[in-house]
Formats: sequence, structure tokens, C-alpha cells
Amino acid sequence: MPMSTSPPSLLGGGGSEGEDGEEAVSLGSRRTGDTSLSLPRPADVVWPEHFVEAVAAQVAVDAASSAGPLAAAPAVVAVFQVCSTWRAASRSELLWQDLTRRVWTSRGRSAPSWRDEFVRHHRTAANFRARRYAYSHLLPTSPVALSCRRLTLSDHHLAAGFLNGSVCLFDLPAGQLLATYWANPHLDRLGRFSRAISGIVLAEPDERLAFASQDGDVHVVRLSIAGSVQRARVGNLMEDGTLVDFTGNGRWWVGLFAGVPGRSWRVWDAATEQLVYVGGILTDPDAVLGWHMLIDLSSPVVGRVRIVEPGFAVGFTDSSMEVVDLNDTGATVIRLELPHGAVVDSVDACEDRVIVVDSRGLAMVHWVPALQEICRFSTLRRAEDQHELGEMSVCMNRNYAVVRSAERVRVWDATTGEYLYSLRERIGEALVVAASDRYVAAWATDTGLHLWDFGDM
Repeated sequence: MPMSTSPPSLLGGGGSEGEDGEEAVSLGSRRTGDTSLSLPRPADVVWPEHFVEAVAAQVAVDAASSAGPLAAAPAVVAVFQVCSTWRAASRSELLWQDLTRRVWTSRGRSAPSWRDEFVRHHRTAANFRARRYAYSHLLPTSPVALSCRRLTLSDHHLAAGFLNGSVCLFDLPAGQLLATYWANPHLDRLGRFSRAISGIVLAEPDERLAFASQDGDVHVVRLSIAGSVQRARVGNLMEDGTLVDFTGNGRWWVGLFAGVPGRSWRVWDAATEQLVYVGGILTDPDAVLGWHMLIDLSSPVVGRVRIVEPGFAVGFTDSSMEVVDLNDTGATVIRLELPHGAVVDSVDACEDRVIVVDSRGLAMVHWVPALQEICRFSTLRRAEDQHELGEMSVCMNRNYAVVRSAERVRVWDATTGEYLYSLRERIGEALVVAASDRYVAAWATDTGLHLWDFGDM
């Protein structure tokens, strides 16, 4: 299917040298009757390269801040059209690297140049907004033993964690199953679902995958070494309770526990795998529910935890939201009681923002750590959606919120709250959904694993 193209000026276009800015200024001088020869035209001035690049960068960043990142490219196009001298700035790799970092908050590069990297991000975001994607059905069978609990996406992999303690790793964008990893069982397992996967971390630069199970075990896999599953931490249910959720990045692992008072949070250094913090009372009111998760699949979801930049973790229960500072040994930054509660499966975070859906179906996006509200929108598009609220789940990427409700997967603008569209495919009742800037993945009860790719094709 046709895809969006890069903005014209990113390719260096826009007429012959000097015709745009130079002619516009000279015509303006004649209209005002100014005959002074002392006022130089832009094309006559040799502007310092660093000055032109700074102007272009600031114009693009201001446009992205006010109208969203897709507005950055047209804004910088206008700068390049001022005159030939300013157009020459479009060839600066340092400028495109700076724009990629400041507009798309990306420091890595997979394209041949930084300009191509910026264009890649722009095209992907434009495709996401316009519902242009390639759809794949990766794993068509869904036996009870393979009921999916967690999905995690990175630039190159999709990982799915299951009720039986297994994790399947898929290559992206091809969707090929690369490997299946298993949590090592305890001889003294407590509860039939103690091995169920409670979280997965994909750290791409290190080629490392970490996954945790409800009994508190954490396993680590070196993706470059076949069969390299190692148990990094042995859980202790009686001392810590149930590990209800687990997340992380290249620097931290964070676990949210329920069952033992005063031990809601555990934080590890991801590089050394050493425990650096234990404490917190976020899940203390839900201690009994934490234990029930080991034996009863129908038990309510106790909580979720997400890491946001620059070094905070946000924990959720059905009544509270708490932000802790990972750089300050777990110090609580802010705790917010949710007057209308929260659908715990309908919370997520990306970079420095979090989204939470309350019991009325109202989604709210907040900045972290101060939790200022960015936007809000109703996830209930029809009257019957109210009955599906308890089965809803939400995820988000840098620009968009993806809401799964029964058989529908819908997309909203996460900055303005504008409803955009529903994905065309009907996959059945989806249990888990995850999103990155390029991909959306979902696991449905009867149809298995599905993938939508919004990247270049």
C-alpha cells in the first residue's frame, strides 16, 4: 500500500537557489518604497553555519511543542526555503542529529544518516496517524496453556510471556519465532500460577532479555548466546509476596509486589543485578488479592508499574498512583489518590508521560513526575462500551494511545485527545496489547498473536 513520503525540503528541493527568499525580500522593499542600499538581503549575507542551524532547530522544536512532532518537518522546510545559504544547512548531519534527539527523543541511529533517521521517524508517526500499516498473524493458536500475560516490543524484537512460565521471542519486522525460554521451576512452588510471567524487559543495546514470574524469580537471557537462560534472582514468596508486575530498561529493573506489608517496591541495578531498594506501601491494601493471583486467574489485577524518563517509576493500583525517584533510592515524589479509581490493566507510560483510565472510562494523560494533565478523552465510543470497561487495556507510544476493548483496537492522539480510528482487523477478544513507535501487538483469546507494522514498507 502507498506510504507517506518525506517532506520535499528534506530532500533539498524548493526551486532554484535564491529565488524564494531573495525575490520575496526585494519585492517587499520595492513595495514599501525603501530605496536604501544599506539593508542587505538574506542571500547577500554569509550567515554563520551554527547560527542557521540553531534557528532551524529552534523553529522545528517550537513547532513540535505547539502542534506535535509531525509539525517539525514542515517548519524546518520553511527555514530552508529562505535562501540558498539557509538551504545549505539541510546538509548538516549535526543539525539532523540534534533534531532527531529533540523532536523524536531518539539518540540511536539505524538509518544510513541522521537526516534519514529523522525522515524515518516522521514517516512512521505519519503512518500511525493515517492508519497505514502491514498486518501479520504471528501465532494463530491459543490453547489455555499458552494464555498470554505480557507483551513487550523493542526496535528489533517482540517478546510474549505466558501463563505456563514460557517466553517466546520473535524477530521484527519479519515476525519469525526465534526462541522459547522457560522459567526454571521451584520444587516448593506455592500456587499453580506461581510461574506465570509477570513482566519482560528487552534491553536492545545489550542484547539482553530479562523476564520475571509471579513467584519473584528473575531470569536473564543473552540473545547472542543460544540457550543462555540464567536465574538472576530467586524469589521468596513468604518474605516478599507475589510479584504482580515487573518492568525495566537498560539501567533499572523494578518489581511491584503484593502480599507482605511495607515491601511493595523492589528496585535492582540492571547492569549488576544487585538489589538497591526495598520498601513502599502502595499495594498494602491489596495484600490478600496478591496471594490470590497465585491460585485464581479471575482475581482482579492488583497493580502495574512503569519506568518513565528521566529515572522515575510510576506504580498504579485501582485507587492510587505513586511516583518514586529511582535516582534517590526509591524516594516517593508524589502520591495521588484516584477519586474515580482506575482500571489497572488500562495504565501505561512512555518517556515522561503516563496514561490511566478511570472507572468512568475517562483516559487522562499526565506529565511525570509532577502529574500535570496533558489531555483527557473518553474511551467509550458507544453505549455498550460501558459493559466492556472491566475488560479494557491501554498502551501508548510517544504520540498515540492504543485502547483495546473487546474485539476493537482503537487509536487516539495522546497529546490532544483526538480520536483517530479503529484498526480494520477483528481479532476477537484481546487480552494483552502493547505499542512502540512503530508496532502494535495484541494477543487474543481465540486467535493468538497479532502484529501491526507502521514502518516503511
